[in-house]
Amino acid sequence: MPDELPSLPDDWTRALAVAAHPDDLEYGTAAAVAAWTAGGRTVSYVLATRGEAGMAGTPPAAAAPVREAEERRSAAVVGVSEVRFLDHRDGVVTEGLELRRDLAREFRRARPELVVVTNHHDTFGPGTWNSADHRAVGRATLDAVADAGNAWIFPELVDEGFEPWPGVRRVAVAHSTQPTHAVDVTGWREAAIASLSEHREYLAALDPRPVAEQAREIVLMTTGGENGPARVRFEVFG
Repeated sequence: MPDELPSLPDDWTRALAVAAHPDDLEYGTAAAVAAWTAGGRTVSYVLATRGEAGMAGTPPAAAAPVREAEERRSAAVVGVSEVRFLDHRDGVVTEGLELRRDLAREFRRARPELVVVTNHHDTFGPGTWNSADHRAVGRATLDAVADAGNAWIFPELVDEGFEPWPGVRRVAVAHSTQPTHAVDVTGWREAAIASLSEHREYLAALDPRPVAEQAREIVLMTTGGENGPARVRFEVFG
C-alpha cells in the first residue's frame, strides 16, 4: 500500500456515513469524522442493522438496544448527532432492492455531497475475508447513490416526500483494499479511540482485555500504526 496518497477533496459540507453494524465506523474511520466535524462539516450516520447478532451469549432482543445506545454515544464523541438505523436483520443483510430503496431514502433525506461507506470488497487483505453484511451494504450504497438522484427509480420515495438528490459528488470507501486517497488524522486518533471505547459491552464480549486497550490497538492499526503517519485511507468513486 502506498505511503503517500492524495488528500480526499474537501469541497463538501455534508457527509453521510453508512455501515452495516454499530462499531464499523469506529474501526479507524471515526478519526476522519472527528477531523471533519471539528472543521465545521456536518456528518450523520446510517446503520443498516442494530448489530443484534454480534454479541455471543446475548440474545438479539437484548443486544440490539445495548448496541444502539453504544453507537449513539460513540458517534457523539466525534461530533455526530444524527444516527439512524434501517432495521435490516444483522448477519443476513441482502444486497437487493429493499436495501437500495432504504439507502436512497436516507441520501434524499440527508442530502450529502460526500457518502462514506465501509469496505465492499471480498477481503480486507490477504487471508481476511470480509463479512457478507459489509459486502452487501457497501455495494448497495454505491448503487443507491445513483438511485437517489433518479426520479424514476423508487418513485414511491417522492410520494413519501423525498425528492431526488443528485448532489452526491463522491463515495469514499473506508479500509478498501484499493485505496486512492487519504485523510490526515494527526491529532484525531485519541478521539477515535474514545469513540470506539464507547462500545464497552460489545468489546468486552469479544476480548477479556480492558476496552481502552483494545480500542487503542484497533485504531492505531487501522490508521497507519503506532509509528506511521496518521491516515485514514479511502477508495474514492466520483
